[in-house]
Amino acid sequence: MSAAVTEYFLAALTTLMVTVDPPGLAPIFLSLTVGLTPAERRNVAVRATIIAGAIMLGFAFFGQPVLGALGIGFPAFRIAGGLLLFWIAFEMIFELRGRRKNNVARTAIDEDHIRNIAAFPLAIPLMAGPGTITATMLIAGSAGGDGVKLGALVAVIALVSISCLLVFLIADRLSKLLGVTGNLVLTRLLGVILAALAVQFVIDGIKAVR
Repeated sequence: MSAAVTEYFLAALTTLMVTVDPPGLAPIFLSLTVGLTPAERRNVAVRATIIAGAIMLGFAFFGQPVLGALGIGFPAFRIAGGLLLFWIAFEMIFELRGRRKNNVARTAIDEDHIRNIAAFPLAIPLMAGPGTITATMLIAGSAGGDGVKLGALVAVIALVSISCLLVFLIADRLSKLLGVTGNLVLTRLLGVILAALAVQFVIDGIKAVR
């Protein structure tokens, strides 16, 4: 693997891991699956992972052609996406994102009552929400049509999806291990990293416009 592909792979992995935030999904998964048997929880976890992974792959390969059909230049999307990711980072740093996700989860329980929680709200929008979709399209666009880099992106999406699945399967133990303080520190640290990545996306977009 060349240095450029390795750098692309690591940047893509960091961006998607931070955006999806698998450890942060653990307490939400537990709250959504209260009352389910271990087998039912596993079923929900696997289905949610497959759905979210499919959505990310779909936007990675077909998101840019859709933008082209709408007459939206990729530099404009890169700037807009960077701003959106920066807002998500802002929410993470100031503990707003967790509250919003919990509110979405509670609303879903009230309306759908556990029936389709694998698809909503786990896969959409908690795993493959607007931020994740935007990040996936930005990363795919930065590959420049390079087949090796796109293959690396597929591997990254698979790794992120598997990480979410593993977190769901050990959610109870992970939540206890991190504790309240651990979750807060991890979320804020990841938020700062995502903010820097978001600013870089905006800079790259502005450079592309010039």
